[in-house]
Amino acid sequence: MKTTSLLVALAVLATPLPVIAGPGGEQGQARKELRAGNVRSLREIEQRVLPTMGGSQYLGPEYDPAAMAYRLKFIRDGRVIFVDIDARTGQVMRQSR
Repeated sequence: MKTTSLLVALAVLATPLPVIAGPGGEQGQARKELRAGNVRSLREIEQRVLPTMGGSQYLGPEYDPAAMAYRLKFIRDGRVIFVDIDARTGQVMRQSR
C-alpha cells in the first residue's frame, strides 16, 4: 500500500504543469508599448542590428517589459552573444562577447 501511494505521489509530482503567462506575456507587452508609441518595433531594431552581426546566426529576440529592452540572441563559433537594445531609442546598451 505504501509503495502504491509513493508511486502515485511521484507520478503527480512528475507531471509537468502548464506554463501560464499573463495576458499576452512579453510579446503582448511589447505590442502594447508599440501601439502607445513608447518603443520601436522589433522589425526596426532587427533591421539595424542584424547587419552588424556578420558571421553570426540569429537565434531570436526577447523583450523585457520592466527594462523596456529587447535582447537579441546570436551564436557564432559555438558561443552565444546577447545584444541588449533600448526599446525606446533603438540604441545598443551592451553586447556580450
